Amino acid sequence: MEILLYVGGLLFVLVGLGVSIALHELGHLVPAKLFGVHVGQYMIGFGPRLFSKKIGETEYGVKALPIGGFISMSGMYPPSPGEQEDAAQSRSRGAFRSLIQDARAANDETIDPERATRVFYLLPVWKRVVVMFGGPFMNLVLAIVVFTVLLSGIGVQQGTTTIASLSECVLPAGSTQTSCTSSDPVAPAAKAGVKPGDRIVSVDGTAVSTFAEASAIIQASPGKTIPLVVSRDGADVTLSLTPVAAQRQQVDGNGRPVVDDKGHPVVHTVGYAGVYAQLAYVKQPVNAGFDQAMTNAGAVVQLIGNLPVRLWDVGVSLVTGTPRDPNGPLSVIGVGRIAGEVAAADAPLLNRFAVLLGLMGSLNIALFVFNLIPLLPLDGGHIVVALWDGLKRAWAKLFRRPPPAPVDATRLVPLTIVVAGLLIAMGALLLVADLFRPVTIG
Repeated sequence: MEILLYVGGLLFVLVGLGVSIALHELGHLVPAKLFGVHVGQYMIGFGPRLFSKKIGETEYGVKALPIGGFISMSGMYPPSPGEQEDAAQSRSRGAFRSLIQDARAANDETIDPERATRVFYLLPVWKRVVVMFGGPFMNLVLAIVVFTVLLSGIGVQQGTTTIASLSECVLPAGSTQTSCTSSDPVAPAAKAGVKPGDRIVSVDGTAVSTFAEASAIIQASPGKTIPLVVSRDGADVTLSLTPVAAQRQQVDGNGRPVVDDKGHPVVHTVGYAGVYAQLAYVKQPVNAGFDQAMTNAGAVVQLIGNLPVRLWDVGVSLVTGTPRDPNGPLSVIGVGRIAGEVAAADAPLLNRFAVLLGLMGSLNIALFVFNLIPLLPLDGGHIVVALWDGLKRAWAKLFRRPPPAPVDATRLVPLTIVVAGLLIAMGALLLVADLFRPVTIG
């Protein structure tokens, strides 16, 4: 059964990735067709074609490797220049001549003389930007929808004001003791008469609606006797609670322990009562999905900014066998492996489904941000080319000069090949690391 669940989690990611890729390419396809561009192919995946069907003037299909997709638009770049100009440019390019010529030849093949005006490079700048931004935008929209379903439809698992259990005693700070002895002091909540199933109504005269609110008041009241109102069997009961002073390690906003300059844990004194809350899914406001998507996007931007360091760390972990950073970059294999572990985990079904949904939302945010990197062959590179073309035209119009020739991005093919090579190398490193030194959730 566990193996079936693991495979189910892996399939969930593969299907979700396929949907994400399909919608990404649809984000390019729809505006391209609306703007009159001839689109010859719409493909999900790369490599050998599994199946395809031509509808109208576009061939729709699926290929074997689900690592991306593409649409083939006519005239992504201007056609090859005249022979004299081409020869002069070829001489100036030296060793890159054949690369540029091959790119121009491939681009020329997409331009049908009967559809000479239905080419991408002749679109106004804003339309080109819309076409290229449409793909990442679809990933952003899908991520917002997924996070909205997760946070506002299912909710966030939080501690409620209902008491699940109590500590019987107060154990010394740092103790490895797991059970109470007769010499250990009775925990404040048990001493005050709190019982499992009680629902906290107010603490020290302040009404509370979450366990976090109640906990904050208790922690701020060490050694102080405060009134605690609980609802029990339909009636409010007022108890007197005296939280004891306890040393607890300080954590930051991400729940990580705080250490001082010498690496020693930072501790602080808080009030301790010894109560544990029941967990429940609490639905969040409808805008929580958008907020979560923006938070994730910021985290991905930060990861990309530190990508060389993160990849170096992955390589070090692969060679030395040290544990990998769970917040570091992953390949599709790594994401699928985590999804399988989540699906097979010993946890309630809703919990596992919620984690898988969050994983798909995060994956789409990664696709959104990564594709907007302003380098060819990524969508962000094409957007930069279109904006540069528009800037040149605006500059010429401002100074009443003749309109310049369209920007010929085939001249950037050598740089594009370097970027593509780096992306392939990064993918290979992550793939090998995820196979032999995977990130685990256990």
